Amino acid sequence: MYIKPLKIGNLEVKNNIILAPMAGVTDKPFRIICKEMGVGLTVTEMISSKAVFYNDSKTKKLYNLDGEEGPIAIQLFGSDLEAIKYATEEVSKLADIIDFNMGCPAPKIVKNGDGSRLLLDLDLVEKIVKTIRNNTDKPITFKIRKGWDEDNIVAVEAAKIIEKAGADAITIHGRTRKEFYSGKADWDIIKQVKENVSIPVIGNGDIIDEESAEKMFEYTNVDGIMVGRAAFGNPWIFKEIIYYLQNGKKMEKPTLDERFNVMMKHIEMEVQEKNEEVAVKEMRKQLSWYIKSLKDSSHMRDKINKIATKEELINEIKQYFEYLKNN
Repeated sequence: MYIKPLKIGNLEVKNNIILAPMAGVTDKPFRIICKEMGVGLTVTEMISSKAVFYNDSKTKKLYNLDGEEGPIAIQLFGSDLEAIKYATEEVSKLADIIDFNMGCPAPKIVKNGDGSRLLLDLDLVEKIVKTIRNNTDKPITFKIRKGWDEDNIVAVEAAKIIEKAGADAITIHGRTRKEFYSGKADWDIIKQVKENVSIPVIGNGDIIDEESAEKMFEYTNVDGIMVGRAAFGNPWIFKEIIYYLQNGKKMEKPTLDERFNVMMKHIEMEVQEKNEEVAVKEMRKQLSWYIKSLKDSSHMRDKINKIATKEELINEIKQYFEYLKNN
């Protein structure tokens, strides 16, 4: 009932379950794994439009989509219109969708006037949307929050401006910038945004399992949902949500073997994508998430955090899973 294709501009996405963009998490290997778990759309980590403008080589790697199955949205952020124009033209060559972040609460983003800081300047919001719309024929989407703080709840007003300026869809996270990720996401504001615009609205915030996914659809009437932190070490969540919403019952949780195989695949892909030293360091947090709910995981996490080579990492994980099977 709730799982269906999602039309964003001139593009139809096979289903309306979306992986949220998350810095340091949704790199290419993780996006590929989530795509294999059935997610309809993946989104890159946030890309600085200024870094694209200055042709930064490290940034280019963040939007290298070679060998990746689409559709993929490239997410830009920034506030400088010239840089946004250039970055839009540049990433249009690769992206299926261009997404723009107006919701990131991180201090280093906000202090430059970017991310959720834009919600305090709706004139600039309008200019950014128009700039992107005028420089690409790809679908364009925007991610916003409820507002800056309780005195500046602007989601509905911002959504109307964004729609009028030419957006094809909006994602709304039901918290203010001040709240970051604390407290409870306000689904009423998501519902209000959905009621006030005619383009697709994607709901984000506190979707942690199958039931909360269903409740988000039911309560807010959104066109799609975006899952973020609940996918940490748990790419199966996409498969589980889709199965539950299509069949009305839960699927089996991943077995130890399934978990182990996905972890191995993730390590291999990270090492191919980056050099071994960088990949092993970056995989530490990912692997800690994968094993979080398993027996003696804190002891294993301590070991993982000291490992520097792929071979050591694989051996430790193999031993750990042997231990789990025998205990």
